[in-house]
Amino acid sequence: MNIFMMILVAIFMLGFYMISSPSQRVIQQETEYAITQSDLRAVAECASAQHNAQIKGNSFQDICVEQNGIQSQFVCLNANMKITSCEIAKNKKPDFAYIVTTTNVISQDNYNNMLDILETAFPDAGTFGIFMDGKIMLGGSTGARIIPDAIVDEMELKNGQLVYVTQYEIPDEETVFSAPVQTDVICPIGTIKTYRFGRWQCVTYNTKTDCGGDMIWDSELLTCVADETKKPLCAEQQTAVIVDDVWECINPFPEKICPSGMTLRLNYSTLEWECVVDPSESKDTKKCENLTQGAIFGAVGTTIRVPSSSCTDCEKMITNYDTCETICVPDPSKINNKSCYPGDADECTGKNKGFYFGFPAYSYATNVDAIKGYSVPLDSKHPQNRKFNCMDCGEREIDEERSIPPYIIVCK
Repeated sequence: MNIFMMILVAIFMLGFYMISSPSQRVIQQETEYAITQSDLRAVAECASAQHNAQIKGNSFQDICVEQNGIQSQFVCLNANMKITSCEIAKNKKPDFAYIVTTTNVISQDNYNNMLDILETAFPDAGTFGIFMDGKIMLGGSTGARIIPDAIVDEMELKNGQLVYVTQYEIPDEETVFSAPVQTDVICPIGTIKTYRFGRWQCVTYNTKTDCGGDMIWDSELLTCVADETKKPLCAEQQTAVIVDDVWECINPFPEKICPSGMTLRLNYSTLEWECVVDPSESKDTKKCENLTQGAIFGAVGTTIRVPSSSCTDCEKMITNYDTCETICVPDPSKINNKSCYPGDADECTGKNKGFYFGFPAYSYATNVDAIKGYSVPLDSKHPQNRKFNCMDCGEREIDEERSIPPYIIVCK
């Protein structure tokens, strides 16, 4: 009986020692710490995964997002650090764009543990930390990052939230160009098929000259000739002719008869013939008795008009008395003439609007002393109408270094 009691006492003492021994308590404490670290690491990894998916434009669907209240949002600011739309408006992007990811508030007792996890598992994450009084506390010794007040108010950030912030650049809108379907062009040897002026054309290799208006380079004649592909279809009793490098429809044989001392002139605004004083009838007091102008060359079979001494309603005629040659140049004093510019000239002023002249060709522009040293744009946005036109640059404003109104306007 005594031996049996001694065995029971020994078993009881051994069990009590095993349960209450220090080694067993340490194991229990280490297990709780590991569980806490695992839970905190899972929150950080879930927030990082959601943030990266937002950057790549993907959807991250996991139960951890809902469990930890994780949210990602695009936030954009203007130059004044105020909230603005994250869209490109009139080719202008927001000044600052951010992707912000937040979690639920974590316990203050776990701040140090979370900072240790961020330092160990996310050393290169950048601005990824615990929000505290307008700053993001980072892991390790990197300190804190100040977050703009506008983002704090927009996201309604609270102390203790895990916050991940990344600044990014909004990509430009992709521009899609579509060319109309046209019949295939077979080019001869020595030329190459090129899409120019809205159609496929055959041009020579290493074209040396850029022809303006409706002219094209002739590699055999080594000069600019009329481009027959641009020849317009004119009304009855009219013929398409080249006038200052541009096709125009005119009546080649006018029925109008002018009185003595006057001659016929084509009005470029109305394309009608009118009687004007014949310059040859006036007595020239200068040393030149015969005034001349250069002819315009064209391909065989092309109807060509030899320029007369008349100018448009926006031009004035000047004479070089050394060469006895007359030319037409823009006359800024004619801007208020309704036949020259039909609109209100006073409205085309300021930093965004200005007048420019529709130069028909580069050869014409070389005769204007006021624009010496300036580049004259000859493209589809600038009509070659030999009139004054109003350019509206919008928000881009006028490039003052490259512009010289009212002759040339270039937008920034």
